[in-house]
Amino acid sequence: MSERRLYLLRHAKSSWKDAGIADHDRPLAGRGRKAAKAMGAWMRDQRVKPELVLCSSATRARQTFERLEPLGAREVHIERELYGADAPTLLGRLRDVPESVASVMLIGHNPGMEDLALVLAQWEATKFPTGALAILGLERPWGSLEKATADLVDFVKPRELIDET
Repeated sequence: MSERRLYLLRHAKSSWKDAGIADHDRPLAGRGRKAAKAMGAWMRDQRVKPELVLCSSATRARQTFERLEPLGAREVHIERELYGADAPTLLGRLRDVPESVASVMLIGHNPGMEDLALVLAQWEATKFPTGALAILGLERPWGSLEKATADLVDFVKPRELIDET
């Protein structure tokens, strides 16, 4: 079986300017917009092209995804269930991905995203900042993902990309 790719992207930095906005509806901050744009450019340079994107319905997650375009994903799902989902919920969603799909990008929130990376890759992360991307390699089918079944291929933080430009 060829190796599958899982891209775990934490949404970029959100704005806290308007205290009256529900958490689900908070938009990206200026810093978040800049970080997401930089991450999108890096992904295009690296030829990151997930077949399937699973994105939280939260405004900040959708706005992060919009700034990555064009990634060329064949299918994009905006899912309310991914908003604030914990690692077991995210893992359950990934297990439902069709076996014909070779690469998935999951755009969501902490602590679920970081916890999922830690569980799958047994990775000793010090921090999973907003806008960061963990790239995992998987040898097994989506339906049989479990603890310690992935390898960390790369971990990219927006700060690293913005400082270079």
